[in-house]
Formats: sequence, structure tokens, C-alpha cells
Amino acid sequence: MKNLELHGASRTKTWVLIAWPAFLAACLLQGLVFAVIDPAEVHWPGQSAQPSRQAIYTVAFFLFWLIAMACSSLVLWLSRPEKTVNDTLAG
Repeated sequence: MKNLELHGASRTKTWVLIAWPAFLAACLLQGLVFAVIDPAEVHWPGQSAQPSRQAIYTVAFFLFWLIAMACSSLVLWLSRPEKTVNDTLAG
């Protein structure tokens, strides 16, 4: 997490900058995906017992959130100042 820390920012602020936009993106994606796809219509190959709608909604939301958090982390990592990047590479 040290490499993701913003210039002078605390760990809490860094986590908020990663998790909050990712949460909002996951909410939006959840609404868009499940406006088109009905979880009751999804059939998993090789399984006779299907998961409930709520289970699919929950798993999908946390997957969307995880992917969006990875994107937010990448954005913070790419937005580091040049001096920080050069200091990290120098050792």
C-alpha cells in the first residue's frame, strides 16, 4: 500500500479514494447489468440447484466492487508524481 499512498496522504484517505468511487461504480454497474439480466434466468452448467437471486446479486455486487477498486487503485498508482516514481525506482 506504500506505493499507492498519495503525496502526504494518510492510509485512510487513500482507502477512501479507492473504495468510495469503486462503491459508486459497483452500484451503477449492478443497476445496469441487472436491468437487462434476470438472475433467475441464468443457468449454471452442471448444477441442478441454482443459487437464489439474492445470492447472485450479492456475489455480482462484490465482484463489481472488487474490479472497480482495482481500477481506482491503478488510477492512484498512475497519478503519482514523477519524483515519487523516480525515488521508488532508485531504491
